[in-house]
Amino acid sequence: QVQLVESGGGSVQSGGSLRLSCAASRYTYRNYCMAWCRQAPGKEREGVAGFDTVGSTTYADAVKGRLTISQNNAKNTLYLQMNNVTPEDTAMYSCAASDGGWSYALGSRGGPHPASFGSWGQGTQVTVSS
Repeated sequence: QVQLVESGGGSVQSGGSLRLSCAASRYTYRNYCMAWCRQAPGKEREGVAGFDTVGSTTYADAVKGRLTISQNNAKNTLYLQMNNVTPEDTAMYSCAASDGGWSYALGSRGGPHPASFGSWGQGTQVTVSS
């Protein structure tokens, strides 16, 4: 399994921006599907954005146009740029990886399904105040 370490979370006001980072312990580009998922208190974990192994991206309906997933292959790092955040974005954000296939299943809200991923980071908290 690949080890994943997230950073970049914090507190931000509604309408602000954050960039989350996820450092992987090995080269993941084109070998792993990668994703950002989040879990708010009392809610199920949901997929926010993902990359399949051919570089295609998927976003949950609630974040399209505001959150952007990207990766720096030379640094084995995955990013999540969060713009125009709202209090509904408050959650623990986790990075996930899968080497189980070239793509992943989709969740009911349009993003990657968390059950498709077997390696997880410890998470980084994002809190958005109104």
